[in-house]
Amino acid sequence: MVPRPGPSSVRPSGPGMGARPGGGFNRPRAPRPPPTAEQILALATKEHVPARIAKGELEGKMKCRIWRKLHAEEAKRFDQVYALMGQNPGLSLPDGFGVLQSGLTVAEFIARKERTQRKAAVKTARGEVDDSSVSAFIQELVETKTELSVVLGERTVLDTVASVEPISFVLGRSGRQEKLQVVLITRRSDWEQLMPHLERDPKLTQKPASVARQPDKRPFSDPRPFLVHQGKYVRLTLRNGIQLVMRLRVVGRFDLLVGEDGHEVFVPLHALVRFSAEEEPDTELDGTAGETP
Repeated sequence: MVPRPGPSSVRPSGPGMGARPGGGFNRPRAPRPPPTAEQILALATKEHVPARIAKGELEGKMKCRIWRKLHAEEAKRFDQVYALMGQNPGLSLPDGFGVLQSGLTVAEFIARKERTQRKAAVKTARGEVDDSSVSAFIQELVETKTELSVVLGERTVLDTVASVEPISFVLGRSGRQEKLQVVLITRRSDWEQLMPHLERDPKLTQKPASVARQPDKRPFSDPRPFLVHQGKYVRLTLRNGIQLVMRLRVVGRFDLLVGEDGHEVFVPLHALVRFSAEEEPDTELDGTAGETP
């Protein structure tokens, strides 16, 4: 008699082999789509947690409530920042933390941030302009010991420039003169011809405008808008009322050179209170733009 095979020796075969009870197959799950930035922000705002924690929960990792239990102190700071954001619409999360850490009011913090951004913008703008031509002009005046008229807010100094320091001109006889006080510099002979024919703003002549110490608070500190006017006539109103109508020759990082070749006038940007383009005159003026025929 042939022995009958036991139950353990029977192997399934046929179309149903490997099927799960109920007829389904063991297929891998489709990966969930990554969370969107909007979903992350919504969950982070709702739970008062960092975006990375909200993202993790949406990806099936640690839940936000668990993170808050494990990091109670940090969660408390997030509660404070989100409370600030609720009271001040438009306040961002990084700025909210900035307010919390600085101890300033929201208005004070935003004002300080804007000042910092303006200062950075001025620094960037200046770095994009070549200053070599203006520097070469001043260096030539130093080397030749040219007699100059250094016009300040309310007086004019006749002197030479002995050397140049970061914030000062060192004059040959008068000593150190802060650059911020300088309105213009030109050769003495040119100034003597130019001065009698100058146009002046009466109010500024009587009371010169002050110069802000912070570049971002001055009327003109970005030299780039002047570049398109190089070679053209412009009208410059200076803080002591002097108005120059001359050809804009060179734009530097901090200063302008106007006038004609050999009769240049050096004008610092900080001395400007108004600027405009000007129609070119019908006849060339011999180095004394603004002079009446």
